[in-house]
Amino acid sequence: MMSKKKGILNAVFLITVFAITIYAIFHGQDLGELFGYIRNTDYRYWLVAVVCVVFFICSESVIIYYMMRSIRQKIKLMHCFLYSFVGFFFSCITPSATGGQPAQIYYMKKDKLSIPVSTLVLMIVTITYKLVLVVLGTLVVIIRPAQIMHYLEPVLGWCYLGLLLNVFCVAFMMFLVFHPTLAANMMDAIIRGLGKIHLMKRTEYYREKMANAMKQYQDVAGYFRTHKLVVTNVFLITVVQRLLLFFVTYLTCRSFGIDGTGMVTIVVLQGMISVAVDMLPLPGGMGISESLFLSIFAPICGTLTLPAMVVSRGLSYYTELILSAVMTTVAHFTIGRPRKQKREER
Repeated sequence: MMSKKKGILNAVFLITVFAITIYAIFHGQDLGELFGYIRNTDYRYWLVAVVCVVFFICSESVIIYYMMRSIRQKIKLMHCFLYSFVGFFFSCITPSATGGQPAQIYYMKKDKLSIPVSTLVLMIVTITYKLVLVVLGTLVVIIRPAQIMHYLEPVLGWCYLGLLLNVFCVAFMMFLVFHPTLAANMMDAIIRGLGKIHLMKRTEYYREKMANAMKQYQDVAGYFRTHKLVVTNVFLITVVQRLLLFFVTYLTCRSFGIDGTGMVTIVVLQGMISVAVDMLPLPGGMGISESLFLSIFAPICGTLTLPAMVVSRGLSYYTELILSAVMTTVAHFTIGRPRKQKREER
């Protein structure tokens, strides 16, 4: 788990970004009119959206349980649900979602699960999670559907940047997985070089940490080679998982009575927002996600763009954050706690 000092810094950063986002979005807006639009929505679509968010989070639970069982690890499905909520909570509040997996590993360790095994499983989850965005972004860039490109035109620079960063991230991780020896030699040379020019101290310590990390990537490579069907199934589940969250934006539009644009178009546009912001160092893509939504969906939503953005982000991000916070509290008080011994029967 993160240190107290790091936790305070993350909290300050999160609050600062949130305050700036709120000010930038609502400054000069008629809040009475805004909430008037929101009050007139069809709340039934919101309920379906919340269900989609819950299934989005729980999809990762299914993936973790499925992979753990494939390598014969004893694990409880209910605890997998808690791991997922913990991961999404810390991902929501840390830049570039960097806090999610360390927190999950912490709770898995409390459940007596091996750290190398947990790291392997979560690394594959990360690769497939980002690979879905790479596939979506690449298809849009190659096929260039006219309607999609028209709506994306004001923010194409952000989309290209996000796609490039995601491609680099996935490619780098796959390079580490399938060429661990070459990667290890390169990293070792970099560490030794930085040590020689006095830009890095404790080089032996970092070389040892790097060697341990490379061992984990070798384990992932072995898993890919021996569990190809499992990895394929994980990718397909992840596709459905991602689409569930993108579908929330479509449900939001329907709740406002916006039905002039097809479901596929809206889902793809929301997906491209995720492509653009996923690798940016902002908690939950806060600030930039709202800005991109307002730019992309203005021709679709018209005067309802701001209310639709508020509801869409409220359902897809803040609902996820609140639910995950509650379940993380549950995880804290349940995972790793010794059960009370039953009284012996007389």
